[in-house]
Amino acid sequence: MPDDRIAMPITGDRGLLRFLTCGSVDDGKSTLIGRLLADADLIMSDQLAALKEESRRFGTTGGDIDFSLLLDGLEDERQQRITIDVAYRFFSTPRRSFIVADSPGHEQYTRNMATGASTADLAVLLVDARKGVLPQTRRHSLICSLFGIRHIVLAVNKLDLVGFDRVVFDRIAEDYARFAGDLGFASLVMIPLSARYGDNLIERSARTPWYEGPSLLDHLESIDVTEAPGDRPFRFPVQWVNRPNPDFRGFAGTVVAGSVAVGDPILVMGSARSSRIKDIVTFEGLVPRAAAGDAVTLTFDDEIDVSRGDLLADPQAPAEFADQFAAHLVWMKEETLVPGRSYWLRIGTRTVSATVTALTHRINVDSGAHVAARTLEINEIGFCNLATSVPIAFDP
Repeated sequence: MPDDRIAMPITGDRGLLRFLTCGSVDDGKSTLIGRLLADADLIMSDQLAALKEESRRFGTTGGDIDFSLLLDGLEDERQQRITIDVAYRFFSTPRRSFIVADSPGHEQYTRNMATGASTADLAVLLVDARKGVLPQTRRHSLICSLFGIRHIVLAVNKLDLVGFDRVVFDRIAEDYARFAGDLGFASLVMIPLSARYGDNLIERSARTPWYEGPSLLDHLESIDVTEAPGDRPFRFPVQWVNRPNPDFRGFAGTVVAGSVAVGDPILVMGSARSSRIKDIVTFEGLVPRAAAGDAVTLTFDDEIDVSRGDLLADPQAPAEFADQFAAHLVWMKEETLVPGRSYWLRIGTRTVSATVTALTHRINVDSGAHVAARTLEINEIGFCNLATSVPIAFDP
């Protein structure tokens, strides 16, 4: 997918963390983020005054502040007491900067959750302590895994409604650990919470003396989600051929993986043409190197043919280039996916026609089992063989 992320100011010693809140409906995702911001003194006084007024109009917490309203900005969200769209919020502590994507829990808005997962490094997956692990919990976990999120926090919320019972927490933690064992997560931290009252959000709570792990904010501030340099080779989807005058020809886009420096060789996937980086141009001027997340314009030593949609790669670690491949699909359209039909496929900055030649299986989100299927309905996940009208570059 294209990387449209924007630059944000960085503070602290661990850089920027993008994380997602997800889980089933009414598990307290918006409340958790709202309370976290309030307890960390990250809400302005005028925002807090407005939140108190909104709580009187739309709140569901009696006379208390309804912290979920801080993120549920749509009128329909406030009237229905649910999250519909993904709400993004930037905040910063002395140790780190964050962008949180608060996603909806309703099954019909699963595609909105998938959008939030597409740029996240970590997911905070909420579970209602009274209900335990639900199908939507499993569906969101599977989507996080498919989108490459490798760090999960299982936040067992509303523990105040079960008397902060350790047995309840341990049972849910064991249940989820069994399910998540095959999803490939690099880290899984489980935290007992009461988002409404702030237990274990900023500091360890006296009401869970049996819990010896970090508070949620401590964990978010300290976890290292960076990949080792060189874990991923250089990848640069060309977004635009930059020709401001006859004397300049550059290729603009965002480095989505790895890094590149002036003098490095590059390969144009598909055409197999190669050259070397002459200059790396930014809004501020020339720079010697660009890394993942940097939006730059590259110029080459040679005049070679490059167009929007082409992928520039490291010649020593080229991408795949094919017109047939297999992939998992999270189906987000109300109309059924039917093998044999032609669809548009967007990859990086390129759009091509594609056909699902075979639906190998559907994934049962409750058990993880592979189930025979002839079609995919909205929010279902399947493994498909695809054929594109022209070869495309991609990484497995």
